[in-house]
Amino acid sequence: MGKKPKPEPAVEDVAPGAEGLDNIEAEDAARAATASGAAVLEPVEQAVVRLERELADWKDRALRAAAEFENFRKRAARERDEMWNRGQVEVIGGILEVVDDLARVAHLDPAQTTAGALHEGMGLVERKFLKVLEGVGLERVDPAGQPFDPHSHEAVTTMPAASAEADHTVGAVFQAGYRFRGALLRPARVAVLQWTGPAGDAPAAEPPAEEAAS
Repeated sequence: MGKKPKPEPAVEDVAPGAEGLDNIEAEDAARAATASGAAVLEPVEQAVVRLERELADWKDRALRAAAEFENFRKRAARERDEMWNRGQVEVIGGILEVVDDLARVAHLDPAQTTAGALHEGMGLVERKFLKVLEGVGLERVDPAGQPFDPHSHEAVTTMPAASAEADHTVGAVFQAGYRFRGALLRPARVAVLQWTGPAGDAPAAEPPAEEAAS
C-alpha cells in the first residue's frame, strides 16, 4: 500500500506583512521615547553647575535689592530730618521776633510809659506770638457763647442763664484751650450757663381728687 500524504498545517488568514509592521511601529516608538528622554535628562554635573550659577545670580539680586532699600531708608530719614530742621528754623525765627518785641516792652522807661501804653504793647506781643504759633498749626479754643462741648471744654463751675435759649452754653472762659493740627492739647476751662426758670413758670398744682370730683 502506498503512504498517505501528510496533511498540510492550517494557515490563518493574516494579511501579508502585518506582524512586521507591528514590530516596526513598536521599535519606532521605543526609539522616539529614548530620544525624548535623552533631550529632557541632563547630566548631573551640568545640572549642578547650572543650579549653582542660578543661585549665585539670585544671591546677587537679593544683595543689590537689600543695598538699594538701605540706601532708600537712609535717604528718607535724612530728608525727613532736613524737613524737620527747616520747620524748626522757621518757628524759632518767628519766636525770636516775638522775643525782640518783649525785650522792647520790658526795657521801656517806667517814668515815660503809661499803663495804657504798656497794656497795648503786651497785647500786640500776644497777638503776634499767637499768629506765629497758628502758622505751624496751633488753634485757640475760646468758646464764649457757644454750646458746651465736653470733648473740647472743661466745666469748672455753673452760672445762671438769663433765658432758656442760653441753657447749657458757655458763659465765661477762664482759660482758653488749644488744638494742634486737630489734636486737642488742652481743653478750655469754662463756666456753663444753666436755666432754672422763674418760680412763676412752675406748673400749678392739681386740685385734690375730692375737690375735682365735686
